[in-house]
Formats: sequence, C-alpha cells, structure tokens
Amino acid sequence: MNKSMLGVMLLPILVVAGLVRTPVADAEAVAEQTSAIEPFRFNVISTNPVEHGERLSAVLGCIGCHTPDLTGEDWSDPELGVLWTANLTHSAAAFSRHELAVMISEGKRPDRALMDMPSYLFSELHPEDLAALVDYLKTLPVDGAQHPEPTIGPALAEDIASGEFKDSAQWVAEMKDQAPPDLGPDHAFARFILRATCAECHGMNLQGSTEQLTDAPPRPSLRIVGAYSAEEFSTLMKTGKAKGGRDLNLMGGVSRWRYSRFTEQEVKAIYDYLVEMARQAP
Repeated sequence: MNKSMLGVMLLPILVVAGLVRTPVADAEAVAEQTSAIEPFRFNVISTNPVEHGERLSAVLGCIGCHTPDLTGEDWSDPELGVLWTANLTHSAAAFSRHELAVMISEGKRPDRALMDMPSYLFSELHPEDLAALVDYLKTLPVDGAQHPEPTIGPALAEDIASGEFKDSAQWVAEMKDQAPPDLGPDHAFARFILRATCAECHGMNLQGSTEQLTDAPPRPSLRIVGAYSAEEFSTLMKTGKAKGGRDLNLMGGVSRWRYSRFTEQEVKAIYDYLVEMARQAP
C-alpha cells in the first residue's frame, strides 16, 4: 500500500514538524465546556470478545496508522527521524495484556513513552472494550518485520525542545479532562464515541481545523452535519460520499475503512448529537 492510499484511509496523527499538529489549540478551546466523560461501551454485536475487539480495531483507527494487516508503516523523514508505526503483531507477542492496555490507553510501554500513539483518544475506553481490543491483538500471528526504534531528527528535536511536540503520555495527561461539548444525558453515548474517533481530526470541540493535511483539504466543523438528513449522514458514514453525492478524499477512505463498521445505533447517536450541536451553536 502506498502512502497516498494510506493518507486517504486514515486520520493522520503525526504531530511532528511539517505534518499535522494535534490538539494544543483544541484543548484550550474546549477547556471551559468539558468535563470527565462517562465510560460508555461501544455496541457489542458479538458476544465473542475477539470479534468485538476486531471491530474496535477498525472503528478506532488501528488499521489506519498500522495498516490493515497491523504490521506498521514507515513515516520516517530525514528532518524528523526514524518513525515507524509499530508492527502490532510483534507488539502483541512481546507485551502482556496489561502492558498492551496501558500502551493503548496511557501512551506508554514499560521502558518509555510512545512517540505518537493517540492514546488521549482512548483514555476513556470502557475497560471491557479495552480488554476486547487486547484480546483481538493477542490472536494475531506474528507477521512481517520488527521495525526499528524511533530516532529524533533535527526538526523533531527542535519541536521537543520548544514543547511543541509532546509524547503520547504527555498528551494523555493534558487531554484527560477534555471531551466534545456536553449536550446532556441524551447525547452522552455519542459524545463518548466522538471523543474516541472524530476528535482526532476535527478536534475535541469538533470545530475542525484550517490546517492542510496530506492529499486532503482542511477538516470542517462537524456542525455541517446539521445540513444533512439522517439518510444522507448514514450514507456518508458507510460510503464516504457527502451530501449531493460528492466523494470526499480523506473522509471517504476513513468512512469506508472505519466508520462503515459503526452500528446503526452508533450512527444515529452521532447524527442526533451533531444536529443538536449545530442547533445550539450554528
């Protein structure tokens, strides 16, 4: 798979120089309107935790950054350093269930913090969902090469020194009390889902960003969903086709690879939340 195709299917989370910078501004923008989020569960459509974990690996974007076979991808750059997403088949074999859970939800492994795992998104996962995801990873046969440990290039070193780059554990600490706007108990389930998924590109406040992504336009505010019918939004989630039949670049791939795995209840909850958010703050 080439990087152009990968850029279409995933939500890029590299926050190093020249790539996407995640949630500094977003944290400030939502600081006064968020609170700790209730640990809901994603819908359980299979009583087999491994099957549930496999669905979560798609919905949460593991297959994006780590590629569909979860063997990892090379994001290295001379200015940034050697930066691979991990081969999760090797990681699952090398680390215990507890260690894997900490890596996913806290952004650190026993010997160091992770470089750019978006663990802040997953810090509020329900323990049973987290356990199911780990159970699935533990079933993966070891495949492909073990990737090199990260190195720090000059541009990344500069960002680290300035505080512009934070490792995954630092992001978890900074974002632990942040979440999309609280629209009340009727929308709490969707708020939980949006924090774990859509906030990666659209920010914790879901207002989007003017920052340019590789092979994709800036991300819009999700208040745009207020202009969609429920059927149009369902089509967007399943096919990546926007209102009017437009085929979206980045979102198109994300929808087909990830959000098509949402249940109908999850899609409806997200739609109802976003329509209410647009109504309250158009």
